[in-house]
Amino acid sequence: MVEGIDDSPTLSEERRQSNRPRLIVDVFFDGKDATGVASTQDISVGGLYMNTQTDLPEGSLLLMRIPLGGDQQVVVNGEVVYSNPGRGVGVRFHGLSTADRAMLELELGKV
Repeated sequence: MVEGIDDSPTLSEERRQSNRPRLIVDVFFDGKDATGVASTQDISVGGLYMNTQTDLPEGSLLLMRIPLGGDQQVVVNGEVVYSNPGRGVGVRFHGLSTADRAMLELELGKV
């Protein structure tokens, strides 16, 4: 590495690892200090952005329930990786099961 060169990602570089179609659904979340319902702005098998005025700082861990078509739902843990206080948060999924991933991919394919 050459000294004086910063090769860390910039804010303008894309941090997402998956495309996020605009699937708008309600997300029920439960964290250590906050519980609520928010709507998604975009979602992928890697995570989502949800609109919420709830203060969820970066690093917050959440349990989320995402209802899909019919009686199907995805239940997944997530970590807040981006916080825009008063507007929303970006969440990265952790431990998405194979079955839940398949359900989510199927639903996203309809968008």
